[in-house]
Amino acid sequence: MPISMSRLILYVREVELLKAFYRTHFAFPVIEEIENEWAVLKAGEVEIALHRVGMAYRDLPTSGEMSNAKLVFSVESGLAELRETLLKAGVQMREVKRFDGFPYALCDGVDPEGNVFQLSQRD
Repeated sequence: MPISMSRLILYVREVELLKAFYRTHFAFPVIEEIENEWAVLKAGEVEIALHRVGMAYRDLPTSGEMSNAKLVFSVESGLAELRETLLKAGVQMREVKRFDGFPYALCDGVDPEGNVFQLSQRD
């Protein structure tokens, strides 16, 4: 029985803020929505669902750098240009990096709620 991942749920404080971020910078279309509570974005074969956290968690600090998860987005070309565009839009981005023997250019960034994402471009 084959199993595949279809959806990743992120629990967020501001659904509208994150929805706008991923629509604006990555052009992911919204395919489901309950205003201010739930939004599902089509990110290739996997959907990213934004689910508003419960009231008890809304004022806690964001995990961001302390998270053990990273969203990775594949870019066919233009990684450096996309990084510059994101920087100009005020998105926190790290330098492009490479590792010996690994045929990818990689660049990490942080979304408005502190979730770390990575842009990955194969050589």
